[in-house]
Amino acid sequence: MFEAIQATRNTSYAAASKATLYFIGMTTGKSSIMRVFPRWAEHLKLGEVAIQGIDCQWHDEPAVYQRAVGFIKADPLSLGALVTTHKIDLLKACRDEFEFLDAHAQLTGEISCISKRDGHLRGHAMDPISSSLALEAFLPPGHWEATGGEAFCLGAGGSTIAITSYLMDAKHGANRPTRIVVANRSAPRLDEIKEIHQQLSCPIPVEYHHTPSPEDSDALLAGLKPHSLVMNATGLGKDAPGSPLSDAGIFPDHGLVWDFNYRGNLVFLDQARRQARARHLTIEDGWVYFIHGWTRVIAEVFDVDIPVSGPRFDEISQIAREAR
Repeated sequence: MFEAIQATRNTSYAAASKATLYFIGMTTGKSSIMRVFPRWAEHLKLGEVAIQGIDCQWHDEPAVYQRAVGFIKADPLSLGALVTTHKIDLLKACRDEFEFLDAHAQLTGEISCISKRDGHLRGHAMDPISSSLALEAFLPPGHWEATGGEAFCLGAGGSTIAITSYLMDAKHGANRPTRIVVANRSAPRLDEIKEIHQQLSCPIPVEYHHTPSPEDSDALLAGLKPHSLVMNATGLGKDAPGSPLSDAGIFPDHGLVWDFNYRGNLVFLDQARRQARARHLTIEDGWVYFIHGWTRVIAEVFDVDIPVSGPRFDEISQIAREAR
C-alpha cells in the first residue's frame, strides 16, 4: 500500500518538490490510482509529477480540511487535488479559501476537484459530469421512457446529489425515471439534498427516507418497479465495511445495480450477484466512474485535454486496466 498523509488539525505538510496532485479521501493508499497515475502521467507527457494521498476521518472536523486546503493553496508546486468522501464537508469548512467555484459546486455545495489558475484557488464539482458519463456507458438508450423504471439512491452525499441532478435534467425530456428515491442513515444529509433538488424544479416525484438500518432500505427496495436502477453511493464497501442493504433485500426484476465503489469488500455487489440470474440483473461496479472521475480532475489540474470517449479515451482506459 502507498503511504498516505494522516491528516489532523496539526499536520505539518512538507512543501512539494515537484508538481503534485493530492488525493483527499480515507484509504487513499489502497486506490488503484497510485499505480495508474504514473502511467497516465507518462502517456499524457505531464513531466516530473507526483501524486500524494491525504487521509481524513469520515466527517472530520473543519480544522482538518482547512489545514490541508490552506497548504495546497499556499504551496507553489501543489497544483490541486481530487476529493472523495469529504466533498461536502470540505467545501463547508473551506469555502472562503476559494476564489472560484463552478456552477455545479455552487448548486450542490460540494467539490471533487481543487485546481489553481493565475494564483486563484478553484473548486469544481466534477461528479455531475463523471457520474453521467459512467451511467451512460451501461444504461440502455431510452431506458426510462421504454420501461417506466425508477431510480433508488442509497446515500445522500455528493455522488447522489450529482447523479440525481443529472437524472432530473430537463434535457432528457420523457426519458427520465418515473420516481426517484433517496435513502440515508442520517437525516441532515436528506434535508440538504432536498433543498438542492427544490432548486431544480423537476416534475419527477422524489422521496427522501431516513433509513438507519439495512432493513429500512430493504423495505424501499421491495417497492421498486421492474427495470429500476439501484445505486450504492454510501461508501460502504470501500470507506467502511458492509452494505446499506441486508442479505434479505430483493432487487427489482430486470433491475440495474450500480455500486459506485470498485474496491473494498463490495458486499453490495455480492448481494446483487447472488440474485443476478433469478432477477435478471445488470450489474456494474465503479471502475468506469473511477476512470472518468480521475481523468476529468487530471485534465483540470494539469490543464491538458483528455477526451471522454473515442480511441484516445480507450487507450487511457486500457492503461488503467493494465495497471489495476
